[in-house]
Amino acid sequence: MHDYPVIVGRALLDEVHKQLDGVKKVLIVHPQALTSSAEQLKANLDDHSFEVILAGIPDGDDSKRVEVASFAWQIMGQSDFNRNDAVIGFGGGATTDMAGFIASTWLRGVRYVAIPTTLLAMVDAAIGGKTGLNTTEGKNLVGTFYLPSAVIADIDTLATLPKNDLIAGFAEIVKCGFVYKPSILDEIQANLNDVTDPNSDLLLSLIEQSIEIKRRVTEGDFKETGEREFLNYGHTLGHAIEHVERYQWRHGAAISIGMVFAAELSLARGNLSEKQVDLHRSILSSLGLPISYRGDRWPQLFDALKRDKKVRGGIIRFVTLEDFGKPEISSSLTEEELFTTYQSIID
Repeated sequence: MHDYPVIVGRALLDEVHKQLDGVKKVLIVHPQALTSSAEQLKANLDDHSFEVILAGIPDGDDSKRVEVASFAWQIMGQSDFNRNDAVIGFGGGATTDMAGFIASTWLRGVRYVAIPTTLLAMVDAAIGGKTGLNTTEGKNLVGTFYLPSAVIADIDTLATLPKNDLIAGFAEIVKCGFVYKPSILDEIQANLNDVTDPNSDLLLSLIEQSIEIKRRVTEGDFKETGEREFLNYGHTLGHAIEHVERYQWRHGAAISIGMVFAAELSLARGNLSEKQVDLHRSILSSLGLPISYRGDRWPQLFDALKRDKKVRGGIIRFVTLEDFGKPEISSSLTEEELFTTYQSIID
């Protein structure tokens, strides 16, 4: 029911048309920064007789607004897009989130192909069928569950990715290590010089492992009624930080701090050891990710936490760890407990 191809490799431009059988029109949703690359993709599809339209949208989370969706819907309406046509999301996680939302809402759903071009999008955002946009009240509060018909992750696109963007994507890979597969942590620790090299086979392996974990979990729990919630390790506080920072922070940087907070919360609840919490800090900081945040931001953060989409009946829920590879949901948390734990991660 939830099966779709995920193609991971290099030089995959010519794979795209193979996933568009029966399609006539294609809308390529891409960030403005990737206009040149999107034009190359368009030229390739033009050669295969598709009618291709480019829709350039703002970079990053600035694109995840209803006004951007309306812009795309207008293009599709004026171009007579029907249910046999397709949307391609070509870019980072914000772009694939937005393109998936656009595809899921036009005519109640047209074909969608995700082409993630960042590490974060490859291992997380483009996998699993979550789409969404942000509102002034919080991150991803509006969205749909809508599977792509294919995901094409071309590792060659990472070669031109700014170093900080590549590093930010590692937060989701490290998360997979803490929550599901601790051997990932060992691989990163033993090969710090290679893991961030876009040309390394090790990076390709880590991407494939992370994708496999997310596919397995999301295919078993598509609408997040059970195990899929464990993938939110670090995301509850991380999303609050993104909201407080008006989405100007990289997602992975915020999630990195969120994981340290969740680890400290796990320690306070008598599960993780101090050594395991220290390992969170050492791995994340060795990759160049932040592990602390401003002490004066707690009131704004707590206000954002209360609006998080994982709140149930007014109760804030955090993914914590019993041990590495053993996630759980902690929900009986007081504001005092959260505030006390927050003191352990302030600058």
